[in-house]
Amino acid sequence: MVRLERLRIGHADALLAFERENRAYFARFVPDRGDAYFTDFAARHRALLAEQDAGVCHFHVVLADGGAGDGELVGRVNLVDAAGGSAELGYRIGERAAGRGLATAAVAEVCRSAADAYGLSSLTAVAAVDHPASRAVLVRNGFTETGRTTAAGRPAVTYARSLTPRP
Repeated sequence: MVRLERLRIGHADALLAFERENRAYFARFVPDRGDAYFTDFAARHRALLAEQDAGVCHFHVVLADGGAGDGELVGRVNLVDAAGGSAELGYRIGERAAGRGLATAAVAEVCRSAADAYGLSSLTAVAAVDHPASRAVLVRNGFTETGRTTAAGRPAVTYARSLTPRP
């Protein structure tokens, strides 16, 4: 269904194309990244890789696995601000791939990696109140609601999940 790959320099062109193609779609749910994100994409991509190399963040691309779109970049799933055994989860699936369970599968896979490969013991996440699909992905993956907040000026729900490494 999906395959996660740790972000690398070779993903830059496909990732930029993905972000451009889905810019208006994503802006319906989260604040737009702004023109500078696209103009300065190469430098931003290198900066993300440097953060990843430092162990502060773990960035992944989501690739379709099987079928006509095999290997197509369809999303991203990231663990940011990793410290003290915890990190914050963020994810996005492109419009053409939405509604097919890919976000749920990608989050499940990154939760396994968070425990097994990155040694994390818990994850947090935030989802806008008016984005029920994103909230459902978290609940299906064992996250529990921990409170309310605002994200980019919008009402949002906070979530947490404990992780257990696989034997």
